[in-house]
Amino acid sequence: MRRISVSLLLLVLCSATAVHAQTPAPKPDPELKKLNILLGYWALEGESQPEPWGPAGKFTFEEGTRWTLGGFYLETRSKQSREIDAYDPANKNFTFAVYNDDGSTYSGVFTINGKTETYSGTGFLAGKRCQIMGTVIFAPDFLSYAWKQEFSTDGKTWTLGWEAKGTKVKPQPTS
Repeated sequence: MRRISVSLLLLVLCSATAVHAQTPAPKPDPELKKLNILLGYWALEGESQPEPWGPAGKFTFEEGTRWTLGGFYLETRSKQSREIDAYDPANKNFTFAVYNDDGSTYSGVFTINGKTETYSGTGFLAGKRCQIMGTVIFAPDFLSYAWKQEFSTDGKTWTLGWEAKGTKVKPQPTS
């Protein structure tokens, strides 16, 4: 009786393995290719305006963007933050989630149309919730861009948060 149970278990495991091996591996949505314009290392410089969670000032930083997790997600890293972008085929848009070293977070959706990225979402900054929206407009050669972000604490009145320029300093990271 025990030998039959062990044989039956082995037969079930072998069958499950064979079925799994025949299932094609999922592939990233072709729409994700639009995000290739973001790949590489970027140097950013800009100026922020006074906000409820911080003073105005100039800023500079570098970030690197690469595909991760089998090409299903785009990851951007800087010393100050991490961002993960994905494609939502049901809503036909991209999603983003940003985590900063000061504990602030942003998340939302964005679209890319030619050389223009537009986004909107919500943020949680210094204990305060806000709405954000912005545009990133790439140069025709996709080696630089202009970035503008606005915020609202009430969803009605929008204030400029910052303007920045990004310049590609290296191509896509290899790993």
